[in-house]
Amino acid sequence: MSRIPTGVGPKLPQIVVLFGATGDLSQRKLLPGLFHLITAGFIPKCRIIGVSLDDIGVDDFRRLARKAVEMHHDHPPTDGDWPALDTALDYVPIKQGARALAAAVERAAEALGGSFQLVNYLSVPPAAALSAVRMLQEADLAKGSRVIMEKPFGTDLESAVALNAELHKVFSEDQIFRIDHFLGKEPAQNILAFRFGNGLFEPIWNRNFIDHVQIDVPETLEIGNRIGFYEQTGAFRDMVVTHLFQILGFVAMEPPTSLAPGPISEEKNKVFRSLMPIDPANVVRGQYIGYRQEKGVDPDSDTETFVALKCRIDNWRWAGVPFYLRTGKRMAQGQRIISIAFKEPPRSMFPEDSGLGLQGPDHLTFDLADQTRVSLSFYGKKPGPGMRLAKQSLQFRLHDTGDGDAVLEAYERLILDAMRGDHTLFCTADGIERLWEISTRVLDNPPPVRIYAPGSWGPQSIYQLVAPHSWRLPFERGWRDPDEFGA
Repeated sequence: MSRIPTGVGPKLPQIVVLFGATGDLSQRKLLPGLFHLITAGFIPKCRIIGVSLDDIGVDDFRRLARKAVEMHHDHPPTDGDWPALDTALDYVPIKQGARALAAAVERAAEALGGSFQLVNYLSVPPAAALSAVRMLQEADLAKGSRVIMEKPFGTDLESAVALNAELHKVFSEDQIFRIDHFLGKEPAQNILAFRFGNGLFEPIWNRNFIDHVQIDVPETLEIGNRIGFYEQTGAFRDMVVTHLFQILGFVAMEPPTSLAPGPISEEKNKVFRSLMPIDPANVVRGQYIGYRQEKGVDPDSDTETFVALKCRIDNWRWAGVPFYLRTGKRMAQGQRIISIAFKEPPRSMFPEDSGLGLQGPDHLTFDLADQTRVSLSFYGKKPGPGMRLAKQSLQFRLHDTGDGDAVLEAYERLILDAMRGDHTLFCTADGIERLWEISTRVLDNPPPVRIYAPGSWGPQSIYQLVAPHSWRLPFERGWRDPDEFGA
C-alpha cells in the first residue's frame, strides 16, 4: 500500500462519468487506476458511472471492471478490497440517453450525501468526443463539472480552433483538462525538480553551456488495432504535437513565479510562442517496410510511422541550440529519454591519444520510462599509468530512495490532478493551437516518406539531420542494474 502524503487528494467526494467505459484504455488504465486511487485512500468517497455503446447492465460492467483490474493492476483485487470499487460502480448504455445519465448522477449524489465534484472523462474516439459533450449538456451536467479529454486535440490548426470553439460553448477553459499521459509520468515532473530545486543545474541550463537537446521516444510496438486512426494521423500528429512538444516545453521553460498551475502553463506557452515554425527541410518522415501490406492500410499510403525533426527556440536562453525530436513504430528499442548534451571544453590540455571526446559530450539523461532514472555522464581518468580518459556516469533511480511505492501511474496522477482542479500537467487551448500553427508548413508540404527496416533506428537520413552531432540512442552502455552493483 502506498504511503500517502497529506493533502494530496481532492477536498470533495467525486462522481466520475466515464465515457468509453468498456473500451481498451478504460480497461487497461482507467478502471485499474481508479481502483488504486480509491483503495489507497486518495479518493475515499467516490462513485463511477460507466457510459458506452455496449448495451449491458451494471452487473456485467462490474464483472468487466474486476477482470480489467485483475489483468492490468500490479496488485490484483482481493475479496477484502474489491467491494470499495464494486459498490462505487454504475452503468448507463449510451442509447438510454441524457435523461438516464442525469438520473444515474442523481443516484450517485444521494449515495455520497452533501456536496460533490463531477468529473467527466471522455475516453472515446475524436469523432465521438463532441457527441459526449452534447450529452452532458442535455443532461444538465456541464455547469461546475470538469471534463478530461484524450488526444488528438485536432489534426491541424483549423480543426484545433474549431474543436476548442465547440468545447467553449459548453465548458469554460478552466473546466477542460486535455490529458497527456507523458506529463503524468514521474520523470517528466522530475525535470522541474532537477532544474529549479538545485543550484547545480539551472545556472548552466542555457545556450552558453548546452550544445543540443534530444527528446527520443522510439517504440518497438506495432500499430495493431489503431491502423484506421493511424492512417488519418501518422506519427507527427499522434506523437510530436501532443507528447514531444509538451516535454520540450518542460525542458525549455523559464522559471515560473511559483509551482501553481497558472504560472507553469504560462511559461510553457511562452516556449511554444518562441518555437520557430518547423521547416520541412528539417524533418525526416519514415515508414517501416511492410506497413502498406498490413490490413486496412492503403497500398499507396504516405502515412509516416516514424518522424524525426530539428526545431529551434527563438529566445534569449535557447538561441542557436537545436532540439532534436524522434519517435517511431517497430524500431530497434523501446526507450523514452531526454538527453541534454553539454558543450565540450574550449581547449584541451590532454594528449591527443587521451580519449577525450571520443565518446561524445557530457550528457544529462532522463529516462521517461516508469523506472524514473537519471544519468549524468562525464569523462574521468582510467586507473593506471598515463592520462587516459573514459566516460563515467552517475546514475539515480527514484525507487532507490525508498519512495518507489508512493509513485502513481501516469493516468492515476492526472485523474487525481483533475479531481483537485490542478491544470499544471495538462495542455491549454492556446498552447495546442500554437503548436499546430508552427507545424502548418510540415503538414501542408510534408517531405517524402523514406522506408526503414523494422528493428532499425529509422531511415538513414536521420544521421544527416543531427550532423555534426550524433543520436544519443542506442546507448553505448545500458542502464546499470542496481542489484548487480549493490546500489
